[in-house]
Amino acid sequence: MKIALYQPDIPQNTGTILRLAACLGIGVDLIEPAGFPMSDRAFRRAGMDYLDQVEINRHKSFQDFNENRQNPPLNESPSRLILLTTRGDIPYCDFAFQPSDTLLLGRETAGVPEDIHDLADACLLIPMRPGLRSINVAVTAAMVVGEALRQTDGFPKPAPVM
Repeated sequence: MKIALYQPDIPQNTGTILRLAACLGIGVDLIEPAGFPMSDRAFRRAGMDYLDQVEINRHKSFQDFNENRQNPPLNESPSRLILLTTRGDIPYCDFAFQPSDTLLLGRETAGVPEDIHDLADACLLIPMRPGLRSINVAVTAAMVVGEALRQTDGFPKPAPVM
């Protein structure tokens, strides 16, 4: 399971998602350009003191990210691209996740372009009350990653108590 962030523009949300990924042992793909400097210093300023505990792959463009996703190293298989969007047609709890899925989150201010919607293997949504715009991107990531890991038995195993 991986999280991919499409051109993130709020460093605090990116830091929160990186911390979530570090704690749950999943990788993160950062698709540039970002709306802020993507440096260790910027992430640490956002409270991301777990930066050395998360596997981060940076991509200069969506095209670069998608090529890497579709043609992974020999020891990995291609992953499905699962877009989390307010325009989704499948509630995330009704979707059957696979351990190799990549969960794509768009920009906080603009989502992802239409052509990326068209490339997604599935477009998921979090059901919400009518009239409300969206849930924070970091909260969305936590909710959907939690369900995906639950379904795939992908949560880290706790250390034995002695």
